[in-house]
Amino acid sequence: MLVIRSLIFLLLQIIITPIFATLALLSFPFSRLTRYKIISQWAKMMLPILRVVCGIRHEVKGIENLPTEPCIVLCKHQSAWETLALQKIFPPQVWVLKRELFWIPFFGWALALTSPIGIKRSDGKGAMKQLLKQGKERLAQGFCVVIFPEGTRIPYGQRGKYKIGGAMLAASSGVPVIPVAHNAGRLWGRNAFSKHPGVITMSIGAPIETKGLKADEINAKVEAWIENEIQLLEH
Repeated sequence: MLVIRSLIFLLLQIIITPIFATLALLSFPFSRLTRYKIISQWAKMMLPILRVVCGIRHEVKGIENLPTEPCIVLCKHQSAWETLALQKIFPPQVWVLKRELFWIPFFGWALALTSPIGIKRSDGKGAMKQLLKQGKERLAQGFCVVIFPEGTRIPYGQRGKYKIGGAMLAASSGVPVIPVAHNAGRLWGRNAFSKHPGVITMSIGAPIETKGLKADEINAKVEAWIENEIQLLEH
């Protein structure tokens, strides 16, 4: 039954995504913010389908910590689930991601219209320069900037190295950082086909003020909070 439900969800994604993405391309003449609001409906559509088909629900702790002004969101990355949930739970946002995602037919084309910061991972200094420049531009345009500090999906129960890019943007811009922990990998694992029914908990931390802090200090605060919160979610 688990395999059948997971297969149905995948087939619905395959059917819905090209149709939605084709319609989303029509949003090109609109402003960045309007395009985001239109295109993010895809993620908001997938979550109830995931709940009905696969039995995956979610709850949010720390909802009072949701930002009211542009900020930097540093989130644990375990699954594809958080890429959907962040768009439903948080205000308008742009993501820092590998630019190769833009080349995926339909999905990547629509993704490119949401004004993400698409970097070339192998270009270390160039990627950092781009992140700092475009990150500040997106914040000024009213977006939150979402970064997965571990850089890639980390299997549930494991811990990756927290990269400094998000913290450097925070130190440079002076905007608060919102740390986010969750246990999505418990039900929908890294690159996993099977999706197990249950409840995913996302925990939103209190804003970390960054003015006067160095990037490594910010990074340490974020890592400590997220990893400690992950341990609490496991009990």
